[in-house]
Amino acid sequence: MIHYHGLPITPETAAAQVLQAGHGFVSFAEPRNLGLVASVCQSFAVDNGAFSAWKSGQPVSDWSGFYAWAGDALLIPSCDFAVIPDVIDGDEAANDALLAEWPLPRWFGAPVWHMHEGLDRLERLAADWHRICIGSSGEYAVVGTAEWWRRISEAMAVVCDDQGRPGVRLHGLRMLNPAVFSRLPFASADSTNIGRNIGIDQAWRGTYTPPTKEARAAVMRARIEAHNAPATWESAPALLEPEQGTLL
Repeated sequence: MIHYHGLPITPETAAAQVLQAGHGFVSFAEPRNLGLVASVCQSFAVDNGAFSAWKSGQPVSDWSGFYAWAGDALLIPSCDFAVIPDVIDGDEAANDALLAEWPLPRWFGAPVWHMHEGLDRLERLAADWHRICIGSSGEYAVVGTAEWWRRISEAMAVVCDDQGRPGVRLHGLRMLNPAVFSRLPFASADSTNIGRNIGIDQAWRGTYTPPTKEARAAVMRARIEAHNAPATWESAPALLEPEQGTLL
C-alpha cells in the first residue's frame, strides 16, 4: 500500500523528512510544497481541495483552475493520480455531473464515493473507473466509529469478490491511521496527520521526546509506514470507536 502524507508540512525541512523517497498528497487548496514533492518523492497525488473549501464555508463552483493545475501535475512523471472534484455532502447527481465534466485522461482521474451515497453508485464507479477514493461523509463523517465500520463493511462487500479481492484500486481519504488501513484492502490512503501534529508540543512529552519538528516527522512517518494494508477483505473488525489520540 502507498502511504500518501498530506501537505502542507512546515517547516519545509520537516516536509523533506517526510517526503524523501516517500509519497506526498498535495491539495489544490494548499499547493505550497508541490515543488519539493516533485523533487524528492517517489510518487505523489493531487487533491482537489473540496474538503478544505467545504470546511471553510466556501465550496468551489468553478473548477477550471484546478483542472489547469492538475493538468500541469500530470506532466510530472512521479504524479500518480488526481482526485476528481466532488461536492462534499452533495447529492449523487451533482457528483456525477462533475465526473462528466472531467477534462483530463480517465486513467489519471479518481472519483470520490462518499459513504453517505448509495451502494449502487459505488458499484457503478467500480465498473467504470480504474481507481476510487472513499470519503467519509454524512452520518459516517468520523472515521473509525461503529457506524463507520458497518458502512465500510457494506462497501467492501460491493467492491470485493467472494475471495475478498477488490476489483478496483481503492484509496482511503483521511484514512492513514494504521488501525484503519491495516484492516482494509487499500491500494493507498492519505492523511494530514503529520502536518497537523508535529507542532503540538503538549502531544510530545516524556524522557525521549523528539527535540525538533524534523525528528517528530521522522517518528510519525516510521510509525505509520510500519503498517501495510491486507491484500484481501476478510471480515469486519470489532466495531469499536478509536481510542483518544489515535492517528486519523
